[in-house]
Amino acid sequence: MLGVLRAALLLSLLALNLMLIGTPVALIGILKWLTPGRLRREYFRVMDPLARAWVTNNDRIFDAVLPTRYEVRGLPDAKLNGRFLIISNHVSWIDIVVIFRVFNGVLPFIRFFLKWPLLLSPVLGQACWAMDFPFMRRYSTEYLEKHPEKRGADLQTTRTACRRYKKIPVSILNFVEGTRFSHEKHANQESPYRHLLRPRYGGISYVFASMGDMLDAMYDVTLAFPGIPDPTFWLYISGQMPRIVIDVREIPLRPEFFEESVTRPGPNREAFKAWMSAIWEEKDRWLDERVRTG
Repeated sequence: MLGVLRAALLLSLLALNLMLIGTPVALIGILKWLTPGRLRREYFRVMDPLARAWVTNNDRIFDAVLPTRYEVRGLPDAKLNGRFLIISNHVSWIDIVVIFRVFNGVLPFIRFFLKWPLLLSPVLGQACWAMDFPFMRRYSTEYLEKHPEKRGADLQTTRTACRRYKKIPVSILNFVEGTRFSHEKHANQESPYRHLLRPRYGGISYVFASMGDMLDAMYDVTLAFPGIPDPTFWLYISGQMPRIVIDVREIPLRPEFFEESVTRPGPNREAFKAWMSAIWEEKDRWLDERVRTG
């Protein structure tokens, strides 16, 4: 019963914070949309501080209501005027909350790829649209067979977003696995990793090809939930998740992967896939250590 009350209080406070800050961001977004050309960038001078305040208020709410401790290792010094790529394993909706928390005030405001239906979510969807979050449409195999022209639409969305991000300070978050981890997905994939799904290379290769030469740094985030084999969002908001461990490490950028060739079959794409696989192997070893030692 206490968990239900805790979750209800938490969600109510988060909704209030969203209404107070998300509404003006969404309204400013309409003005931005109506403004021509380069002048649109000026609106981010107003929206970015509001967005960071939204994250800060969320963190205060989580801290006031939940007992969860966050152990962060390897966090870089503050760098608010650059362009950064963040990659992470993906376990639950909690991941987004935690990553925003970790990098708030450390790197520029984070954008990541959202599913199209979220755009219809009141206030939140419009605020994300105003902040130039890219929205992805997912099509079934059957639909693509009937509409082959839709193949590659997500990659085109990635390209468009990256062109916009060349003009503003930004952190791009990419969940390379492309979906949340589950034991069923792990088995179906026959994943070679113990705690991770196979990385998907399409979206992140387009980020590298589109704006790799403008990135200031790349950070690999690994999230662990010691003692909790299935870390659901409900366990988190009901106060049943005492500890989250977050490991951050900088990955040296490889200029040879800033070429268009990483998006097409060939030697450079294979080298890129091998590089990402090596990052995933190291991440899997770190998670294995957390499982054994807590």
